[in-house]
Amino acid sequence: MPAVRRPERGVPPAMVLHTSDRNLIAAAQVGDLLAFEELARRHETLVYRVALRMLNRPADAEDATQDVLLLAWQALPRFRSESSFPTWLYRLTTNRCLNVLRSRHPSEALAEELAGNQMTDLEVEHALRLEVVKAAVARLTAEQRAPFVLREFEGLSYAEIAEVLETTVPAIKSRLHRARGELASALSEWI
Repeated sequence: MPAVRRPERGVPPAMVLHTSDRNLIAAAQVGDLLAFEELARRHETLVYRVALRMLNRPADAEDATQDVLLLAWQALPRFRSESSFPTWLYRLTTNRCLNVLRSRHPSEALAEELAGNQMTDLEVEHALRLEVVKAAVARLTAEQRAPFVLREFEGLSYAEIAEVLETTVPAIKSRLHRARGELASALSEWI
C-alpha cells in the first residue's frame, strides 16, 4: 500500500476491529490507511474467490486481488455508497478479471497434471470431473463467465449482478441462459 500519513482524527488502531464497514470507509476516504487495511482484510477473500473462479489460476487470482485492492484504495475517495461496499468490490474485481480474460490467448492449458499423486481410482475420477467442470467454465466467454460466477458461486441475485456488471436484469438472464447451455453441452458426456 502507498505510504499515507494517518490523519489526526482517524479510527484508533484498537477500535478498528470493532468498527463497521461504513465507519471504516469514511475514515479511509480521508486517508486513514489502518481503516483501509481492515476493510481489505475483511473483504480480500471475496475478491480472491471471485478472481479465482473467473481466472481459474491461483497466481492470476492473487495478482488480480492485489490489483483490485490497490484500485479500491485509489478510488475510495470517490466511493459514494450508492451500492454496498462488497457490491462495489464485486464490480472492481469483475472488471479486472474481464480485462485479464480479454488479454489471454484462447488456447491455453486447461488441466493440471495429476502425476506424482497417489490417488485412488475414485479420487482420480473425481479430480478429472472437477477439471472438466473448471475447463468448461473457463471456456465460457468473459461476458458469460462473470454472471455465472456471481450467480452460481457467489449467490448474487439477478438485480445485484446487473448492478455489478452495469447492465439490465434481462441481459443477465440471457447471458446466464447461454452460459448454462454451453456448460450443459460441454459436460454432457459426464452426466
